[in-house]
Amino acid sequence: MPFYHKLGKIPPKRHTQFRKPDGSLYSEQLFGTIGFDGMYSNIYHENRPTQVKEIKKQYNVAPKISKQNNIQSFRFKGFEVKPEKDYLDSRKTVLTNSDCSIILAAPQESQKDYFYKNTNADELIFIHKGTGKLRTFLGNLDFKYGDYLLIPRGIIYKMEFDTEDNRLFIVESKRPIYTPKRYRNWFGQLLEHSPYCERDIRKPEELETYDEKGEFLIKVKKGDDIFEMVYATHPFDVVGYDGYNFPYAFSIHDFEPITGRIHQPPPVHQTFETDAFVVCSFVPRLYDYHPLSIPAPYNHSNIDSDEVLYYVDGDFMSRNDVAAGHISLHPAGIPHGPHPGAAERSIGKTKTDELAVMVDTFKPLQVTEDAMKIADDTYYQSWLDH
Repeated sequence: MPFYHKLGKIPPKRHTQFRKPDGSLYSEQLFGTIGFDGMYSNIYHENRPTQVKEIKKQYNVAPKISKQNNIQSFRFKGFEVKPEKDYLDSRKTVLTNSDCSIILAAPQESQKDYFYKNTNADELIFIHKGTGKLRTFLGNLDFKYGDYLLIPRGIIYKMEFDTEDNRLFIVESKRPIYTPKRYRNWFGQLLEHSPYCERDIRKPEELETYDEKGEFLIKVKKGDDIFEMVYATHPFDVVGYDGYNFPYAFSIHDFEPITGRIHQPPPVHQTFETDAFVVCSFVPRLYDYHPLSIPAPYNHSNIDSDEVLYYVDGDFMSRNDVAAGHISLHPAGIPHGPHPGAAERSIGKTKTDELAVMVDTFKPLQVTEDAMKIADDTYYQSWLDH
């Protein structure tokens, strides 16, 4: 995220002596991206962050693919994913390609016995149900319904939930996730026409610092494997840091919609971007105000991308028989649009209360076996006139 943040204690000058009260040195770590060319933070630890005691086991979590080359439109009933106690076990990949994976999760319990780190993917976690705290070695973030949590790769974290009723929509990205460049000036500041600004973004607070030695289990994801690594010191031993690379939160409810006299294209809803996919937020908004406008979206062809729409809440005007937690997949190569009667129903309407998250990928998505367990296999026929 292109803005500066400082938390805790840091020395006046980087890469210089920074001593504890007893005279020993704090351990500095450069936490950087894209080699030495991307965003980074300088972190100061009570202990060296390199002390691996044991690698206990390695196991594969690659999703099983049901449809490798898919052209069928699907609806998946996300709330039919069964809740599971463990946070990592609850994560079910439903759609995937070489750039990203789309995951549903219904964890019932907080992470208690282990920390987690994804080494080669940013994680964008949308909170559909539940409240709690994202605890990280760079500070904590409270979360609630409607929050996006952006967790850059390499962040060590724990998810702490207040209750057992939690539903998460997760995008795991092998490409760095940024704010859209057309909303930023050349300094990185969000511009006046951006649908949100820096004051809407919540930065980490409440830095937890533990100077403890022992055995601390971190489950580390690299590729499609989980490695169980035991560290000799507590991972949350950071006394301070500053820089541009840290987790943050943004609420979909703080996204200010862009509207017009006629129907606006999906890019006006864009919230995040990578060079491989975009994420958009559909929020309650006024409809088009041209006297002859048709508020329902027009038919359009997905020539270059697969479109995934995750329905969160409200009235989904362009679709028939869609409920919260449903996911629609409209693959590249075929047109799609409003269901029969939706365009006519929309005429004269002045506003919508829909809430949804959209992911458009530039490479085709594969459909997993977990997705087919919750699939409506007849959805592709829902545009037929009856």
